[in-house]
Amino acid sequence: PIENRLEELHAQLDFLMPGFLGSLRSFQERYARPIENGDQQAAAALRRRVRPFVLRRLKQEVAKDLPPRTDVVLRCELPPPQREVYEVVRHAARSQARELVEGNRTMEALEHLLRLRQAACHPRLLPGEAPDVSGKLAVLMEKLEEVIAEGHRALVFSQWTGFLDLIEANLRADGVGFVRLDGSTRDRQASVDAFQAEDGPPVFLISLKAGGTGLTLTAADYVFHTDPWWSPAVEDQATDRAHRIGQTRPVISI
Repeated sequence: PIENRLEELHAQLDFLMPGFLGSLRSFQERYARPIENGDQQAAAALRRRVRPFVLRRLKQEVAKDLPPRTDVVLRCELPPPQREVYEVVRHAARSQARELVEGNRTMEALEHLLRLRQAACHPRLLPGEAPDVSGKLAVLMEKLEEVIAEGHRALVFSQWTGFLDLIEANLRADGVGFVRLDGSTRDRQASVDAFQAEDGPPVFLISLKAGGTGLTLTAADYVFHTDPWWSPAVEDQATDRAHRIGQTRPVISI
């Protein structure tokens, strides 16, 4: 799939039809860089070039009876102990940001961003001792309680299995039934079948990378993304595990 860069399109077509879009360098000069800079003529030219070989169908064209999907942004406050941890991580990142960028140490800069994202989810995702408090986890558990009480079922996605562990512990403490799928799951279909069953549990915990594509989970009509991925297209794919042919209820993605 093409997620982030036009060079991914070049790689796929060059595999199928070597030389069709020229060398990678000429493709970058003729199409990729101009399009990234907002050149609409270059975008139109590339679209015409690949149109005979690209079949694109929008969901609303092939599944006209599919119920609507609504995307909701749910905001939550960091409790003081979590805010304190986040601020420590943020100040460390800011103090080193210029040095890392000027030194072309991209991976180290991304490491700081990763730690900030983890701190925003739960301090216990960070190395070392950390307070066991998370505003995001508290809001998630509150919303799950509401939707389950109303008869809905939910998918809960996270990129970190460590965060899924923390959510799982809270579900167990509250006596909420669930199934889980991550990279260590041996029988994926058994987890899917258990959730899809009419009497299946109300919550499915899923690792974004392990279960964000290739599954049909229309028993759920709520989808929770606990942490944003680098590419929104990956989150859309994950939400569409529930919002796909066979779904009979509107889907809420949070």
